[in-house]
Amino acid sequence: MIVVWLIIIGAAAGFIATRLMGMETDLVSTIAIGVLGAVIGGLTLRFLAVVSGWLGGFVGAVLGAMALIWLWKTYGPRGR
Repeated sequence: MIVVWLIIIGAAAGFIATRLMGMETDLVSTIAIGVLGAVIGGLTLRFLAVVSGWLGGFVGAVLGAMALIWLWKTYGPRGR
């Protein structure tokens, strides 16, 4: 059941982050960005103890996904 919630939250966070960053991705990439962003953002926010609870985890997921997109655009492979 945890995996299902991770995918749902990851999809929502990835969708919001990709739209805020102006990036069009397919469903699998959006979910992957959201899940990885959730891990990055969740660990960061929990470590800093800035925000707690479900809302804090969601905000952390969106911020982490946005950071991942920024890193990908900055240091990822260049398009043609």
